[in-house]
Amino acid sequence: MKTIHTPFEEKQSIELAVGTFIISTILFILYIVSNANSIVLVIAWPFALVAIVVNIIMFFHLMEKFIHLPHQRKDIGIKILILLSNIPILFLFYLIVMKL
Repeated sequence: MKTIHTPFEEKQSIELAVGTFIISTILFILYIVSNANSIVLVIAWPFALVAIVVNIIMFFHLMEKFIHLPHQRKDIGIKILILLSNIPILFLFYLIVMKL
């Protein structure tokens, strides 16, 4: 019997990764343009904390699916990598903000 490969249909992880990247980039640019105004940090830090928690929850959700769906590991692995790709970018943003 032939098995049919159906792609992993979950799209929320990519939307979450792209959404948090866009919002954090906007906040970073706003901070740079406003000459290191502390008001932007008052908005950015709570967003960063919530984004970290939500991304960790999504990461564990994807890891659970990665373990339990062996035929879809390639698709899930790509989604995990997309989610994790925000870490070095946001760390760079953090280093730049701390240097200003």
